[in-house]
Amino acid sequence: MSTAVADVIDVETGPTPRAAALLANRPTGALAATTPADLLRIAVESNADLDRLERLMQLQDRWEAKEAKKAFDAAFAAFKAEAVTILKNKQVTDGPLKGKSYAELHEVVNAVTPALSRHGLSSSWRLTKDEKDWLEVTCYLRHVAGHEESVSMGGPPDTGGAKNQIQARASTKSYLERYTLKAITGLSEQNDDDDGNGGKPREPADPGRQQQRQPETKATYPQERFDANKAAWRDIVRSKKKTVAQMIAFIESKGAPLTDAQKNTIDSWSHEND
Repeated sequence: MSTAVADVIDVETGPTPRAAALLANRPTGALAATTPADLLRIAVESNADLDRLERLMQLQDRWEAKEAKKAFDAAFAAFKAEAVTILKNKQVTDGPLKGKSYAELHEVVNAVTPALSRHGLSSSWRLTKDEKDWLEVTCYLRHVAGHEESVSMGGPPDTGGAKNQIQARASTKSYLERYTLKAITGLSEQNDDDDGNGGKPREPADPGRQQQRQPETKATYPQERFDANKAAWRDIVRSKKKTVAQMIAFIESKGAPLTDAQKNTIDSWSHEND
């Protein structure tokens, strides 16, 4: 029996004769597996007072939440073991990110939903902040046992590309949904590298030759440094002292390339005054 359970039982001087008999007649193994629900049932049968019942109900709620979290963690670990792949299916045709590729929202959803469902998980979004110059989207990941976790991300309306007001807000909302879903599931995008072969499996490569051809991974700009300086950089971009491209070039001149997410953040600053 856990310490928390024992604390609740000891609120009174001791169990009533009825409760003592019920506990005494339980097998040793069952006693060790006694749950708050069992104790609540015993308390009701023993005509326990309201205060004790309320304490046991609170204990039952905490126990159920803990069990739900354990079920969620097991399901999420099983989901991650499937190694879901998100392929970039769209190329940017203008702006500072021209030539870059990304996965559209439906591509991300179609990639993760089947694997989530197989393990009792589901995702959804809610627009948690809807202001004139700022939108915030929260992505929820839920398990059938009841546990839920969430990730939030915000940004200004995307007014680039001659969008009207509705299109600008819809573009930002879609962007935030895409990134929060990847964040809550711990996934990133990969390029489609099968050269048009429709996902055809490749012949295993010689390990020695594969190691020789493996490109050296170049470190990207540290996120901690980016976060520490972004307030000052944001003011420079908003005041038009530097364009987005100039700011990106300036930061990367420090020796490390920016990530796509960092470039997107810098680009969003240029639209805040629109």
